[in-house]
Amino acid sequence: MQGLSAEEKRARMMEIFFETKDVFQLKDMEKIAPKEKGITAMSVKEVLQSLVDDGMVDCERIGTSNYYWAFPSKALHSRKRKLEVLESQLSEGNQKHTNLQKSIEKAKIGRHETEERTMLAKELSSLRDQREQLKAEVEKYKECDPQVVEEIRQANKVAKEAANRWTDNIFAIRSWAKRKFGFEENKIDKNFGIPEDFDYID
Repeated sequence: MQGLSAEEKRARMMEIFFETKDVFQLKDMEKIAPKEKGITAMSVKEVLQSLVDDGMVDCERIGTSNYYWAFPSKALHSRKRKLEVLESQLSEGNQKHTNLQKSIEKAKIGRHETEERTMLAKELSSLRDQREQLKAEVEKYKECDPQVVEEIRQANKVAKEAANRWTDNIFAIRSWAKRKFGFEENKIDKNFGIPEDFDYID
């Protein structure tokens, strides 16, 4: 298989998180990523770290191990923030363009080629280039809309399933501790900070 670019590796790594909606350790990813996504095991740690650095993947150290996860709702939030920033920059660029155009028209009076007019024309040209780049980037993010809509539909479902999965685990551990050590449930809840109304999410 032809070598994957850094961006392709990052995209495929995110697919693993979104498709499984699960939490992984590094050793898990080093097995799954090569087999299912063609990402070499040696590059898994580097790719994961780059996604964590960009805020696309969450990482938490528990004991001696790092755990990684990424839910669609987080990706949606990051994309929305990026789109808002780009649209704000584009709006500012449009306003600068308008103001410069007025200044150039004013400088044209008398048709004299002045230093000020030349400088304004250069700045206007530069702003036009920046505006086109921003337009292209805004369009790139807007193209994600169908995916974003689907992520919105799935976000609550994914979060609820994850929360209930952890609730299962907590109930199982509490039952085990009760059988093993004869602890009362209210004492277990108090020692481990489990609220009285702790239950599954409907």
